[in-house]
This record gives sequence, C-alpha cells and structure tokens, in this order.
Amino acid sequence: MLDEQVEAFRTRALDGGPYAFVWLDALTQKVREGGRTVNVHALVATAVNANGQREILGLEVTSREDGAGWLAFLRGLVARGLSGVQMVISDAHLGLVEAIGATLPGASWQRCRTHYLRNLLTTVPKSAQPWVATLVRTIFDQPTAEQVRTQHAWVIDALAAKYPAAADHLHGARDDLLAFAQFPREIWKQIWSNNPQERLNKEIRRRTDVVGIFPDRAAIIRLVGAVLAEQTDEWTEARRYMGLDVLAKARLRVICGDTPNQEPLPDTLTA
Repeated sequence: MLDEQVEAFRTRALDGGPYAFVWLDALTQKVREGGRTVNVHALVATAVNANGQREILGLEVTSREDGAGWLAFLRGLVARGLSGVQMVISDAHLGLVEAIGATLPGASWQRCRTHYLRNLLTTVPKSAQPWVATLVRTIFDQPTAEQVRTQHAWVIDALAAKYPAAADHLHGARDDLLAFAQFPREIWKQIWSNNPQERLNKEIRRRTDVVGIFPDRAAIIRLVGAVLAEQTDEWTEARRYMGLDVLAKARLRVICGDTPNQEPLPDTLTA
C-alpha cells in the first residue's frame, strides 16, 4: 500500500504550475547491491507553484550524480508537466547546468551562495578565511541589484592584491552567483541559496540515518518518498511561501526581458 502511494506521488501530473523557482539537490545513501555496499544518489526537486506554496516535484535514485542523471531526472519532470521555470537554485553539481539548458530553456541558474562560499574559502589560507567570508557576505547585504553588482566588483578588487586566486574564482562565478538580483528583492533570501532545501534534507537524513544501509533502491524510494509526500501535504496546508504579487512581478520581469546584466524593473510594477 505504501509503495503504491509513493509511486502515485512520484509520478503524479505536475499541474500546479507555472513553477517559477525550482531547488535541486542530491543526497548520498548507502545501499547493498551485488553483495557489496555502494553509494547511490537520491535526486530531489522542490519548487514554488502558482499558488505561492512549496511543492516537492520529484524523487529519483541514480548510481551517479552526474549530467546524465540530472538530465534524465529533469526530462521526467518536464514530461509530467514541469513548466514556467524562471530559475533553478542548486550547488554546482556536475553536468547540472547543461541539463538545465537542455530541458528548461530560458531558465537561469543560481549557484547556492552558501556552497559557493565554502568552495571559495579553499583558495585562501585558513587564517584569512573569516575575513574573506565577511567580505563576500557584504555583496548580499546591498539593497539594489546595481549595488550588488558594484559590491561584487569591489570585493574582487579588494581580494586581488593578496589573494589573486580567490579574486579570479569570484570573478568567474559572477553571473551564476548574482542571478538572484534580477528578481524582486522581497524574495532574494529565498532564492540565493539552497538553504530551504537543506532544511528538508535534514529531515530526510534524520529518517534515513536510522536505517544506515538500505537493502535495495526500492527501500530508499519507499522511505524518502513517504517523507517527501508527507512534507508536501504539510506545505499545502501552510501559509504561502511566496506572495502572489511577488510571483507576478517576477513573471513581469521575464516578460519584459529583464536579465542579470540589467537593473530590475521597479518593485512598484504589478502584473
């Protein structure tokens, strides 16, 4: 009975769109296969639907967290009805950006600022990491998109003298790290990182850690799928994650051709 319920949840039509913002992440799980214990990856997609509420779109278990796995996963979501995606938020998973471009044309990619900062800090000495982290966070403290981009350039200049590798790293990540700035400021904190997904991941891990090593992939899907279905039901009854007016402004920005290289339209605009 549980297997049937989870399968129905995983294969249901995605008819709550457009899904403007989608968060993607992968969790590593241990499973017994072929007489040995191996790592597999549970791919999870979460989105904000047309009603402004969060909704878990899908779950798939793959052998490798690579471009082929993400491509197949996203194609499955599109086949079930995923549409209207303006931005995908995730860590820099291998092959994911190419998979997004192949399946969700027109969607931009926001590289999770939290994961990015961890990667950036590996390019500087440990003693300098607190200072560099504080410096980078000032980029996200700015009140307008123009000031965000100006501060990003200023931080690069500040790093260049002592830590040129870090400056180059930050320069190369500009478009992916600042993609959030093309959308209304009211939702910046919700879309500039994978933190909303991380809270969900903690709940999943709380359940899966009890099992430790799964007997097969079906057992992973059964447990994780049940957790995700339960969470989606709770979100359906909860308050909206994003206001309908903000979603309308986000759609208007796309219709009007606003891009990360332009100043966003005034927040007074409504659909």
